[in-house]
Amino acid sequence: APTTIRGALDARDTRLFLSALEQMGASFDRQGGALRVTPMGERPKPAAIDCGLAGTVMRFLPPLAALSEGTTRFDGDAAARARPLAPLLDALEGMGARVHHEGGPGRLPFTIRGPLRTPLGAQCAVDASASSQFLSALLLVAPLIGDPLFVSAPGRVVSMPHVEMTVRALARSGIDIEEVDEAGAVRTWHVFPGRPSPGDTDIEPDLSNAGPFLAAAMVTGGRVRIPGWPRATSQPGDAWRTILGHMGARVELGDDGLTVEGPGAGNYPGIDADMSAVGELTPALAAICASASSPSRLSGIAHLRGHETDRVAALATELNRLGGAAQDRGDWLAITPAPLRPGTVETYEDHRMAAFGAVLGLTTAGVGVRDIECTSKTLPGFARMWADALTGGREP
Repeated sequence: APTTIRGALDARDTRLFLSALEQMGASFDRQGGALRVTPMGERPKPAAIDCGLAGTVMRFLPPLAALSEGTTRFDGDAAARARPLAPLLDALEGMGARVHHEGGPGRLPFTIRGPLRTPLGAQCAVDASASSQFLSALLLVAPLIGDPLFVSAPGRVVSMPHVEMTVRALARSGIDIEEVDEAGAVRTWHVFPGRPSPGDTDIEPDLSNAGPFLAAAMVTGGRVRIPGWPRATSQPGDAWRTILGHMGARVELGDDGLTVEGPGAGNYPGIDADMSAVGELTPALAAICASASSPSRLSGIAHLRGHETDRVAALATELNRLGGAAQDRGDWLAITPAPLRPGTVETYEDHRMAAFGAVLGLTTAGVGVRDIECTSKTLPGFARMWADALTGGREP
């Protein structure tokens, strides 16, 4: 049945996602601040999908496309062709999908066709050590295959809060899904067939987008309030409350949102943090660490090399370009605070790198950010919001 979504993000990533779903047979009608969704039929239509640089489009939609015997083509921005897809495509081929790689194996562009079928033993597995989106993608399509299915992820699963969000969304939509206890390091979910019926839905604010504004308060000694911060959420961005409190910020969560008052550059310690579950917070946290009073170590971040750019290398490169002291250690980043000099931060078409550069500019005069508009990927109007927040024009 049709569904109304309130609070949906309007950004390049979501527009690409809606455009892809429209090609596949769904329809959307914006009604003020709400989005009315009319679902597609039993099987998606063949389509030519532009993924842009959106991981959700290139990973969540191939399983959906593979429900149909028609052929769907996926491609995206030049930078998107470096983002890993092999674990997901391998898993789909094990379920009967036929994938034709036009570029390198496990990369865009490719075509895919189904239909998916229940694999032998009603079990499928995916390596989610590079991205939780591979696992979420299989969990989302599993109810539509027609038989109960065990979906497992052997080994390390990064960004686990995102998987938990997926499971909760399916359960709220009427899908019978439960995690199965198994020996060893294999996490497995038993998913039963059904068609999701989410009903009208309110979307929480994207807490990861709040990161640079919270970082601004930390490094300037200022105060920022983020309205609408949920009291209970599985979003990785909620970890900001713990991280910033540990670094000496005053953090208060109330009915009017989250308020953070920072100590100011040089007045808070560095941090040794395992970021494997909340990797998307790493760029903004790295900018905070650059102005700490002691060194920091951000670990569990090797999977960030497969994001919009190799974020581990990019963060080290850009900090060092400005005179900082950062070391890329493979799965972790070492940051020793040092005086920065004027210069331009390269963004590599990565919205998080742009926000990282904006925070560095608050502590060092003459720091610019190349292509600040790449933030439109997830937060259109970032530059205006940034200026307003810093000048007191309005709160973000």
